[in-house]
Amino acid sequence: MENLEKEINEKFGGRLRTRVNGVLIIADKILMVKHLMGNGKCFWNVPGGGMDYQSTAPENLKREFLEETGITIQIGPLLTVTEFLKPPLHAVELFFEVSKESGTLTKGTDPELPNHSQLIEDVRFMSLEEIHKIPNDEKHHLFWKIKSLNDIRIWKGYFNFENKCIK
Repeated sequence: MENLEKEINEKFGGRLRTRVNGVLIIADKILMVKHLMGNGKCFWNVPGGGMDYQSTAPENLKREFLEETGITIQIGPLLTVTEFLKPPLHAVELFFEVSKESGTLTKGTDPELPNHSQLIEDVRFMSLEEIHKIPNDEKHHLFWKIKSLNDIRIWKGYFNFENKCIK
């Protein structure tokens, strides 16, 4: 698994990435994706990924969502922007609320990586109680302190998770 961590750092590290993420809530549950991170680590976040050059944020999010989940979506409002900086990884992330258009939930793949290095381990709808049980270092910072689904819909502003917040 240390090779996986090395591949992640080589593929995604050493540069600024712009990412798009979609928050899909159905029946009081949030669609979450579990990514393998190497060395026995994992990371839960909503579906999303890096933006391709000459594609808009909505186009990229629709592509990423379909790749990871098998679901086609409609893009709703921008919820928030976050910045993650933990070298060698650095990302600016746009979080949108999305709604399901069609498709059946399936565990997808990441076409940026070879089959033997796929990161997606699980894709499922989770209640807030289930998300709260995930250790903080295994989920996106945005999910550390939410108390209700409404908290997600009222995120506003720019968040940098090094104890800095600009609203």
